[in-house]
Amino acid sequence: MNAHDPIYLTRQQVRSVDRTATGRYHIPSIVLMENAARQLADHAQSMLAANTRALCLVGPGNNGGDALAAARHLHLRGYNVTCHTTRPHDQCAGDAKTNLDIAISLDIPFTDDPTAVETDLLIDGLLGTGLTQPVRPDLLPLIEWINKQPAPVLAVDIPSGLNCDTGLPLGAAVRATQTITFVAQKLGFKNPDALQYTGPVHVADIGAPWQHVLKANPD
Repeated sequence: MNAHDPIYLTRQQVRSVDRTATGRYHIPSIVLMENAARQLADHAQSMLAANTRALCLVGPGNNGGDALAAARHLHLRGYNVTCHTTRPHDQCAGDAKTNLDIAISLDIPFTDDPTAVETDLLIDGLLGTGLTQPVRPDLLPLIEWINKQPAPVLAVDIPSGLNCDTGLPLGAAVRATQTITFVAQKLGFKNPDALQYTGPVHVADIGAPWQHVLKANPD
C-alpha cells in the first residue's frame, strides 16, 4: 500500500489514530478538531453556493465540536448559521465545550427547535464513529425530520446512526447528501448498502500523521 491507495479504518483503528496523534506525536486534539472544522466549512461552503443559511445539528461529542467550529468559520465568512445542541450546554466538555464557548461569545444563534429554522444546508454533527448501540429514542424524531428535509445534508465524518464497521444503521441513520470523513474512509463505507446513507464520501486530511494511519491499517 502507498499513500495514494484508499484505506479503510475500523472504529478501533480510528481511535488508535486519534490517540497516537495526540500522545506520540503531541498534536493537541483541539488542533485536529480545528483542521477538521476548516475542511468541513470549506465543503459546506461549496454546497451552499449562492445560498446563505446553514443549520448545524450538534451532539455532545467530538462530531458536535467539529460542527460548532465549522459553524464559527461559516459565520465569520458571512453565512447565516444557526446551531442546535441535543444536550444542555453544561453537559458539553473538552474541545467541544471550547468551541461551544467561542460560538456563544460570537453571538452565533442557537435554537431549541431546529424544525422551525429555514435553511439551505443541514450539517449533521449528532453522532460519530464511536456509536455502538442503537440511536437514543430521543434522537429518532430528529433523524426522521432530517431525512424528510428538502435541503441537502452534509454528514460530519459519518452519518449519524450509521455503524462505522458494518455500514448499517443502528436503529436509524441520517441519509446524507454527502459525507466528509476525516483521515480515511471508514470500513463500513465498503458496504454497498451504506451509500444510501453517506452519499458521495470525501476524505479530508486533518493532520494526523500518515505513517501512523498506514500502521493502523497494515493490510
